[in-house]
Amino acid sequence: MARVKDDYRSLSGVQKAGIFMLAIGTDNSAKLFERMDDEEIRDLSQAMSSLGSVNASMIERLFVEFADQLSSAGGLVGSYSSTERLLMGALPEERVAQIMEEMRGPAGRTMWDKLGNVNEAVLANYLKNEYPQTVAVVLSKIKPDHASRVLAILPENFSMECIMRMLRMEAVQKDILDHVERTLRSEFMTNLARTARRDSHEVMADIFNNLDRNTENRFMTALEERNRESAERIKSLMFTFDDLSNVDSGGIQMLLRQTEKDQLGLALKGASEEVRELFFANMSERAGKMMKEDMEALGAVRLKDVDEAQSAIVQIAKALADAGEIVIASGGEEDELVF
Repeated sequence: MARVKDDYRSLSGVQKAGIFMLAIGTDNSAKLFERMDDEEIRDLSQAMSSLGSVNASMIERLFVEFADQLSSAGGLVGSYSSTERLLMGALPEERVAQIMEEMRGPAGRTMWDKLGNVNEAVLANYLKNEYPQTVAVVLSKIKPDHASRVLAILPENFSMECIMRMLRMEAVQKDILDHVERTLRSEFMTNLARTARRDSHEVMADIFNNLDRNTENRFMTALEERNRESAERIKSLMFTFDDLSNVDSGGIQMLLRQTEKDQLGLALKGASEEVRELFFANMSERAGKMMKEDMEALGAVRLKDVDEAQSAIVQIAKALADAGEIVIASGGEEDELVF
């Protein structure tokens, strides 16, 4: 039988992992295999099957190294960088880059779990450029409540085409499903992961945008005391519901088509007079009258509910702006239009 290289230093990371798995026995290795995906199991199995005989001194050295690494720092520190370094010792560079990009993207074990954690406006913006049959497959695989929100945002004619495809759809062949999954992973998820690598102030601005007003004010006041410069930068990057006053009529009309009526009514209850009038000016007289009546019927509403409704509409507006569907002007001279 072939013998594994006698030089311990020449062993690759995946070979060391293979020796480790063989050494700890069937029961223990089975528990580890349960936590791996198919590709990891395949790579590790291939390395194990090609090891040949491994002498006892090499196995002992492997366990000593493992124990030393555990005890040297008194524990383990898990991070993106440490994980990336570990993977680089076991997998090709391209595969490591793909794994790290997937990790930085939406959470979820499977592709469909990950899609469930993608904002519906962002997902709809991607799917509107796909074939209706592809969209039908995707919508049939994600949770119904998420699929309904995506359908509501898609252009109406396109949505109906997707619905008809879903109604006529039989069991999806595995190769078709695999192809859709690969496309989503290579195009959509990879791009999402890349766009996620943003300046930390941009990330914090998005987080602050999603806080209720009291919590936001509390954190912002505390931040101003510790680092006024960072606080001011975050403020400048934040996008609030009142900033929609910088959207033109065409953009507001598109936003109206993408927003649920009940949600808009709740959001407008807490909006500035300027923003209210902007939305009403872009509705038909009848629709505006009905909206005002609905808002009056709501009576007193919780500030928390208003904040949530406004935050949801802001996220839709930002997704539309990122897709180039609407323009959100900052109000400076560079945003003035010349006719």
